[in-house]
Amino acid sequence: MTARLSFGFWSFILFMLALTGLFVLLGVWQVERLAEKEALVADVGRQLTQPPYDLPPADQWAAIDIETYAYHPLKLTGTYRNGDAVLVFTNLPEPKGQYGGPGYWVMTPFEAATGGTVFVNRGFIPQASAAAFRTAAGPAGVQTLTGLALKPEAAGAFTPGPDTANRIEWVRDPVRLAAMAGIGDPVFGLTVDAPAGEAGALPQGGETVIEFPNNHLGYALTWFGFALITPALLAFWVFRQLRPAKA
Repeated sequence: MTARLSFGFWSFILFMLALTGLFVLLGVWQVERLAEKEALVADVGRQLTQPPYDLPPADQWAAIDIETYAYHPLKLTGTYRNGDAVLVFTNLPEPKGQYGGPGYWVMTPFEAATGGTVFVNRGFIPQASAAAFRTAAGPAGVQTLTGLALKPEAAGAFTPGPDTANRIEWVRDPVRLAAMAGIGDPVFGLTVDAPAGEAGALPQGGETVIEFPNNHLGYALTWFGFALITPALLAFWVFRQLRPAKA
């Protein structure tokens, strides 16, 4: 057996063919993920326009499926605990209202008439307004509102810890918010974004941002591109290996 037809020759061919198969599988997987993401976006779009659910009683919260309520309008009645509001840092690059840029969500505990506490995002405030809104009066008395229920935001590896001194958080997670505000159980497992209020008023409601990163088509094209290039490179290599040596 010549050096060109040695074990290493065939091993390299098998390796490149296996790599091509892997690239095809990764491309197919990304196409499947693309279909799943598009289905999710369509489902959320339908949820947003459905009639609102009533907030279930607090004794049912532990058993509910948050997927049922996520991205769905939710109607609640109760009273705000304005003195226990927590500010959650955010950046609003494309506001629907007058204010945008770096700022905070005003997350206020809402004592539901049926029991328990729901954290309501009353809206956005600019950074310069933070100090005022830690002590600002909010809506008093019994309130009824219909907002959008959202899943908790997950803290990442680089998410800072809570700024207790300034009552500032970094994610809209009811568990973390309740700990900051000193709220005991039961706490609803989703937050609720309040609707837009009077133009120019703060907090600036109606600024719900729902984004689902969808780069799966680009990833799929990349993997399929590798699946095309790899056998072409392999064919060129085999040709170079098998062509007659020059005298």
